[in-house]
Amino acid sequence: MNPTRLMAMLLSLQRLPAELDTRTQQEQPGAAVIDPGGWLTRTCTVVFARGGRTSVKVNKFHRGTGELRANFHGESDTGMDYARRLRQSRTTMAREGIDLLAIPPGDDLRYLVGFSTVADERPSYLFITADAALFLVPELNAQQASAHIHDPMLTYGDSEGPAKALTAGRQRLGARHRIGVGDTMRADALLLLQHQWRDAQFVPASIVLAPLRMRKSAEEIEALRRAAATADTAVQAAWRACRPGVTEADIAAAVDAGFRTAGATEVKSASVGSGPNSAFPHHHTGTRRAQAGEPVLFDLGSRVDGYCSDITRMAFLGEPPARYRDVHRAVEAAVRNALAVIRPGVPINEVDLAARRTIEQAGYGPNFVHRTGHGIGLTEHEPPSVTQANALPLEDGMAFSVEPGIYLPGEFGVRLEEIVVVTAQGAEVLSRLSRDVAVVP
Repeated sequence: MNPTRLMAMLLSLQRLPAELDTRTQQEQPGAAVIDPGGWLTRTCTVVFARGGRTSVKVNKFHRGTGELRANFHGESDTGMDYARRLRQSRTTMAREGIDLLAIPPGDDLRYLVGFSTVADERPSYLFITADAALFLVPELNAQQASAHIHDPMLTYGDSEGPAKALTAGRQRLGARHRIGVGDTMRADALLLLQHQWRDAQFVPASIVLAPLRMRKSAEEIEALRRAAATADTAVQAAWRACRPGVTEADIAAAVDAGFRTAGATEVKSASVGSGPNSAFPHHHTGTRRAQAGEPVLFDLGSRVDGYCSDITRMAFLGEPPARYRDVHRAVEAAVRNALAVIRPGVPINEVDLAARRTIEQAGYGPNFVHRTGHGIGLTEHEPPSVTQANALPLEDGMAFSVEPGIYLPGEFGVRLEEIVVVTAQGAEVLSRLSRDVAVVP
């Protein structure tokens, strides 16, 4: 498809007649001359139309001083220092030569201002420069956004689409050379930005935000502890629900109820794998019924005050055979040995190697098919990645999972997962539950 036509589809909706002649537009107070083929907006008023020639009066799109003021009032307000995060972001922007951040809805936006609009086909952007900020948001979300983010703000309605507001934002923000875009930005939203800043270099905003988000503040760590407490309750609910004849979906429903009872504000879908399904590292919970003499693996998580929990534990329906116990012991030892090496300054890959060597020594090396862990915070999976290739030194305040596993296709799998925070004394494990297999009737 022709790129111009594609962009027209993305920008779509109401255009002015392409034959408009700006030379004949009537001069009126408050009137603005616009380009032929320009976009009509909700804030445009037709002044006159004659012979295919149209003049429009354009109201202001923005208000405010150009400085971002986060103002988070929701029930999940945990005292996070958003002003400090903004200052740190700008410092990193300057160091990396990034003169504009464009942050879409999602966890990066929550990190910066404590609020996010819905991520859908209507683009939203938080623009941040060295000394100013601007929020572009669909009109239907503007009232809610204004309760959290004070002006300046640009809005647009569904009928006209975002193009005119984006053009106004481009005029206000000016030319930019290196733009950091949120890693989860939709492709169509990115194309709109590239249309406005055609000469700019676009790079991942994680260059700026990932190093900041990796190291948690005391308030963030406390939120992670609260989230972990709800996960412990949900695991206990799963253990109680395990019995021969129940479906994986039945156990997942018990997990959901356990989270809600414990105060989780958001519950992710639990991954429950019974019998041979436990050998799939990312099994989708189904309708298979658990049977006596087999294990059940459940990987589950929630959000509390925006921060995530993530935990994996095992149950066995009846007395586990020696083969299962041998595999379970190897995985538990891998977790224990990985935890033992965690402290500030240790390369992250040492954590992975400690777990991997343990499993290799037990004879199951080829059956450990994934990394040892992932970072956690506002996002369930975020940097740092605990892999053999990542030599980044651990820092005080980093939070991540330790979750080695052994998977025997057609038989069963065992994975045990802990969330840990790096402290000067070593690893703080957030769960209070045993990693032993839960033997259930």
